[in-house]
Amino acid sequence: MSAAKAHKWTFQSRFRAGAFGWRSDLPAKRIKEAVTEIKIAARKDKVIGAEGAVIFLERVSGALENVDSSSGAIGAAVNHAIETLVPIVAQAPASDNLRDKWLERLWHTIEDDQIPYIELLPDHWGELCVTPERASRWADRLIEVVQLVWSPEMPRGGHFKGTSACLSTLYTAGRLEDLLNLLDQAPYKFWHDRQWGVRALIAQGKTTAAIR
Repeated sequence: MSAAKAHKWTFQSRFRAGAFGWRSDLPAKRIKEAVTEIKIAARKDKVIGAEGAVIFLERVSGALENVDSSSGAIGAAVNHAIETLVPIVAQAPASDNLRDKWLERLWHTIEDDQIPYIELLPDHWGELCVTPERASRWADRLIEVVQLVWSPEMPRGGHFKGTSACLSTLYTAGRLEDLLNLLDQAPYKFWHDRQWGVRALIAQGKTTAAIR
């Protein structure tokens, strides 16, 4: 970990709070450059690359807070970065302690994200957990909040940033019945949530039910 901390990232000074103005061309370029820098570092040392990915994901939303996102170009660039960087973090041969720290740092970033540009990151939470055991612990941490937000007693329209993370971790943990039972409690049938039910049914060999 000391080597990861000592690594100097070119992108790090560029991605600070409010770093960019309203134009989207420069930040889109900087995002691509940052992802390339992280990928190159990961080829030499996977743990250092993963640390860089975590640093980028911690900083990107704050750096983009003033950018005009109406064209969708910045959102697409960040989403592509997430899709690229998640496997780098997940595949790094990190210790359990280091991986747990990465997850806590990223979760804190998700909770504080106000824009939000990294709202798709929780979809990958099961993958980031790597093991079924860690995924199950995270599912236990999140599931009661999801159940509360989806409760009939709660006002409709409530939102919890950890909903997709909970569904993702239940799937990775192999807790497929818990996943399907939780989806039965959802007040609305959004595909973003129900796709996890489709995956669970396929994993159970229930292809017809999954298609239905």
